[in-house]
Amino acid sequence: MLKEIGSVFSFLTIIPTSNANLETVAKYMYLFPTVGIAIGLLVGSLGFGLSFFLDPLIVSLLVVASLTLITGIHHTDGLGDFADGLMTKGSKEKKIKAMKDLATGSAGVVAIVLYLVGLIVAISLSTGFQLFLAILLSEIVAKFSMVLMASIGKSASIGSNSPFIELMKNRKKLAVTTIITLIPLIILGGTTGLIIFAIGTTFTLFLVAMSTRSFGGITGDVLGATNELTRLASLLIFVSI
Repeated sequence: MLKEIGSVFSFLTIIPTSNANLETVAKYMYLFPTVGIAIGLLVGSLGFGLSFFLDPLIVSLLVVASLTLITGIHHTDGLGDFADGLMTKGSKEKKIKAMKDLATGSAGVVAIVLYLVGLIVAISLSTGFQLFLAILLSEIVAKFSMVLMASIGKSASIGSNSPFIELMKNRKKLAVTTIITLIPLIILGGTTGLIIFAIGTTFTLFLVAMSTRSFGGITGDVLGATNELTRLASLLIFVSI
């Protein structure tokens, strides 16, 4: 079991493992929130410590840089591809082709820039323990959103997303990942944690509907974009409450 968990960590971070493969990661996708907890604890602790010595904006920049480094940017790349696909006019096939294009288009560049600016601004509005909490809770919900999307969505095309969507059509797995997500949200976040969970879930359902209408389903890029967008939405809600 530890090897399988290691594969999940390796898939979502830059942590290397010798036995990672797509099917194993897809089978244990329901454990994604545990990786969110680990990332949130690590980066949140960094932000918490730095907030006592540095200006909030500088702390925020370092936190975003740390998140980018730990997660390896591949989900951010998915956000850019997702934006390119949405902004492409024409058939679903043409939109999917735009997403698969290795070159990031203008829509993708703008989306990534706005996303990073949004992260920096949102994180800079919290300090101390509240900063730690914001990072931790948003990271957990971001990982849960991918699991939820895979469990209720359908594949737009055969690709890396296919095993995740196929193997997550299991109510028991969805129940487990929901419990893993809710426990820290309720214990640490209380009402705020529940609000973030509810809005993150609603936002994920919206993205599923949007992707189904635009692409005929979801892809690996859509899953990655959902992680990034839900993280940002959760942070914005946290600092707004």
